[in-house]
Amino acid sequence: MSARIVEVEAYIGEYDPACHAAPGPTPRNKTLYGVPGLTYVYLIYGIYYCLNFVTEAKDCPAAVLIRAGEPVEGFEPIQNVGYSKSPVDRRLSGPGKLCREFGLSTAHTGIDLTGDVLYVEDRHEPAPIIVASPRIGITKATDRLWRFHDANSQAVSGKSLKAQS
Repeated sequence: MSARIVEVEAYIGEYDPACHAAPGPTPRNKTLYGVPGLTYVYLIYGIYYCLNFVTEAKDCPAAVLIRAGEPVEGFEPIQNVGYSKSPVDRRLSGPGKLCREFGLSTAHTGIDLTGDVLYVEDRHEPAPIIVASPRIGITKATDRLWRFHDANSQAVSGKSLKAQS
């Protein structure tokens, strides 16, 4: 299975009150304090898993939450899986949906993103127009423009902001 990442959010360090590192190191967030290029998957509301990529050097906790994607390969046609009849495939339009479709859970924390289990690759496609906006789905530090999404994708999880002309 593969998908094109169309929306992410940054969570940076102990000074970011919305970052899982805000309280300092814990058993839950220890992967954030590790080396970059690993996965950090956590459970939210007791039902949804969220996939993050650790981004900074060891002991500098930061990650990028993968908020949404567009299915590319390995997915059944939308009309056969019980989703709405929308012409836009939104089955990956949220961090919980994305993890559900890929079968990811906390057991997938610590995977090396340069390995062969879960990885990111450059498919040499034209660069999309990326828009920055406030993070969504949180209650702290909502003013930071650390949500980034493809301005032309209809698969983003929240309101899309179109690029300024």
